[in-house]
Amino acid sequence: MRTLPALCGLAALVVLGGCTAGDPDVAPSPTAKPTATAESSAAAEEFYVEPDAPPVGQVAAWTAAGRVEEAAAMRRIAESPSAVWFADGAPGYAEKAHALVTAAAASGRVPVLVAYYVPQRDCGGHSGGGAPDAASYRGWIAGLAGAIRDSRAIVVLEPDAVTHVLQGCVNGPAATERYALLAEAVAALKTGPGVRVYLDGGNPSWVRDVDRVAAALTEAGVGQADGFSLNVANFETTEANIEYGTRISERLGGKRFVIDTSRNGNGPAAIDGRDAEGHWCNPPGRALGPAPTTRTGQPLVDAYLWVKRPGESDGACRAGAPPAGQWWPEYALELATN
Repeated sequence: MRTLPALCGLAALVVLGGCTAGDPDVAPSPTAKPTATAESSAAAEEFYVEPDAPPVGQVAAWTAAGRVEEAAAMRRIAESPSAVWFADGAPGYAEKAHALVTAAAASGRVPVLVAYYVPQRDCGGHSGGGAPDAASYRGWIAGLAGAIRDSRAIVVLEPDAVTHVLQGCVNGPAATERYALLAEAVAALKTGPGVRVYLDGGNPSWVRDVDRVAAALTEAGVGQADGFSLNVANFETTEANIEYGTRISERLGGKRFVIDTSRNGNGPAAIDGRDAEGHWCNPPGRALGPAPTTRTGQPLVDAYLWVKRPGESDGACRAGAPPAGQWWPEYALELATN
């Protein structure tokens, strides 16, 4: 599941919540460690940091209040690039996307965007909503694609959309339509020569059968994309995602992938049978993961990204937690100091 968006910053869209605990195909996180490889000789690509994102303002506020140590910890988030989510059809979304890529280009950096507006989004969960119908979604994607066509950008396409079909909450004609819409979205976004698209493929704890995942990604158009994304807004370890992604890649002819490492520094929380939601919804004891970079040392991993902005609530699912999508400085500080 994802959390509902709230307006924030330049793009007026925020990073959303975590994934569902899973279905009968759920498996424990793999524990095998990847084999390290030599770093690429190419220069690491730098990602864009929003200058007016919530953690930036939090650093300023805490510094002014004399909370120097806490401000220093928060700076770990404020100075790290996070993705900007486009999650509604409010007028002006295309202009905001264009402003984002223009500002990033002026800084010599690459922005990371998330397209998250597919019909029947989140299967009615915390982030239920999305486009009202297929025609609306096609128009929305066309607007987003046009706004960034002439710029460099990375787009993570529709977190959870494929996996929710595999989970069974989108089925029949709706599933067929969703796959078609995703494939069309990939094609539309890829008309921009500098735009790289990664179709979301879930996470290692969700669907165990990688053959099913690979087949679904294929039907959803991953062949036209630059690759697939894993662990969006989740907490599975980097090692588990590398192993999982490698197995999927083998079934996709060597497709590359990116991993959301924003909150996976301590791995996932233990699943409590009484509250499986606690596995992904603001679980305590988590930590920031590897910083965003294209220097992953892994032949199939194009980048570690912070797709989920650390510190934005997954939902009111823990004592003191604000509603989904709202900035929660206490949780951000917890992530930054663990």
